[in-house]
Amino acid sequence: MPDALLAPSAPRLSPDAPVGRIEIRAASKPGYDVLLTPAALAFVADLERRFGWRRRYLLEKRVERQARLDAGEKPAFNPACGYARHEEWTVEPQPADLRDRRVEITGPVERKMIINALNSGAQVFMADFEDSNAPTWSNVMDGQVNLRDAIRRTITHTDAVSGKSYALNDKVAVLMVRPRGWHLEEKHVLIDGRPVSAALFDFGLYFFHNARELLARGSGPYFYLPKIEGRAEARLWNDVFLHAQECLDLPPGTIKATVLIESILAAFEMDEILYELRCHSAGLNCGRWDYIFSFIKKFRNDPDALLPDRAAVTMDKAFLNAYSRLAVKTCHRRGAPAIGGMAAYIPVKDDPVANDRAFAQVRADKEREARNGHDGTWVAHPALVPVAREVFDDLMRTPNQIHATCHDVRVTAEDLLAVPQGPRTEAGLRQNVAVGIGYIEAWLRGQGCVPLFNLMEDAATAEISRAQVWQWLRHGAQLDDGRTVDHALVERVIKEELAAWIGRVGEVALAHSRHEEAARLFSDLVFQHRFAEFLTLPAYDRLMEAGS
Repeated sequence: MPDALLAPSAPRLSPDAPVGRIEIRAASKPGYDVLLTPAALAFVADLERRFGWRRRYLLEKRVERQARLDAGEKPAFNPACGYARHEEWTVEPQPADLRDRRVEITGPVERKMIINALNSGAQVFMADFEDSNAPTWSNVMDGQVNLRDAIRRTITHTDAVSGKSYALNDKVAVLMVRPRGWHLEEKHVLIDGRPVSAALFDFGLYFFHNARELLARGSGPYFYLPKIEGRAEARLWNDVFLHAQECLDLPPGTIKATVLIESILAAFEMDEILYELRCHSAGLNCGRWDYIFSFIKKFRNDPDALLPDRAAVTMDKAFLNAYSRLAVKTCHRRGAPAIGGMAAYIPVKDDPVANDRAFAQVRADKEREARNGHDGTWVAHPALVPVAREVFDDLMRTPNQIHATCHDVRVTAEDLLAVPQGPRTEAGLRQNVAVGIGYIEAWLRGQGCVPLFNLMEDAATAEISRAQVWQWLRHGAQLDDGRTVDHALVERVIKEELAAWIGRVGEVALAHSRHEEAARLFSDLVFQHRFAEFLTLPAYDRLMEAGS
């Protein structure tokens, strides 16, 4: 890809614009002043002034690309990428504490969760400001406080109900942090009158306060990068990293970052993404749930891209299996780790049969990933760490499988675009509606990660639910029983599933629930003609309106 396509010839807002104001439109709490210091805010403001215009430009390019996809264009590998795609090169070597990542646990930046995840026995804990965190100001800032305390090993927690106390073990997981995506803003913080990029705010505040402390403790500032759609967006992160390290007088490559391949467009630019971040790269991850959502979103106008029930879209099928194998091949060719996807199952405490079935499904999923060559995998619950670890210990006897180059793997553009076959049922429709309402309700209350129907749901899985209902409506999908998915059917199912949620909640808790508001938002998202890019954008506006 020619460099001229990676950035505009001139910024819309010059990075050399005069320094203006930094304004925080939110209440302070004890501990926030330690983080929101003049020096830290100046660092974040500098990042925004230097790179915010490029972020906005790249978001405009996303809109232009989507218009071409809506008109029928299909993604393809870019033959003009030259060196990045066709020549032999590798990323910089991995730090010692990132060479074995066989089990990674993820979760929100909530205090108790951080302690339990770091103590879980996983090699890595990814602390998440993005899909599993509803970005109220208190959630974002408490998360920064919690991570600062965890790094300095001063973090403790006492449960207000049980009285149980939590503290860190002597040995804990390596910490990685996922900031929010390029598409999001932190509207509680204005730089020169404009909301700051949520990604730059999350990254900047964490990096400024913790990079040196992490290095002093034998680790480093490690990140997961979400929602990247191609090479240009990876290059922007790389330039942010270079500048941030220079500001703190740290050498290039101190930062390491794993990119989540959770966009169908990014799957066609894996080599290029690794190349742009090669000094800072810690490989790629198969963000499977957002990837399914991306497939629906990007091909929303294509009736041939109709997916079956969400439960039938598994990693051994069509485009998902192809992208998993391509990620492994690409990463290993470049000397980088390829981390597998999330096991969303959680323990089923009151049903031993269902619990055994869930654990068996997790075990089969992790066996497939390990045999495909992945160097590690994700789980959402501490109880699944030993399950995943047993599989990788058995099938991966070395710290990783980067040495397995997968020369025999051949993945074509057609493979990446192959639509899986499977049933489309009323049960699948109802599951999407129930999950969508249930998750949005929790999100509006400030909870970004919630167990629903024996699965751990976050924004990515909720996105699949509402996107699939929109897709089926848009194209009048036929269910297996011959009925057409139309407005009347979906409206009836929404009413019935809302009533079911109200029944589950009970009259006492109903006064504090937001299920009716969640159902209205879900209806808005699935019935509107224009597809909403992310449900978290209108949902975030509701958080702001509520003063959160």
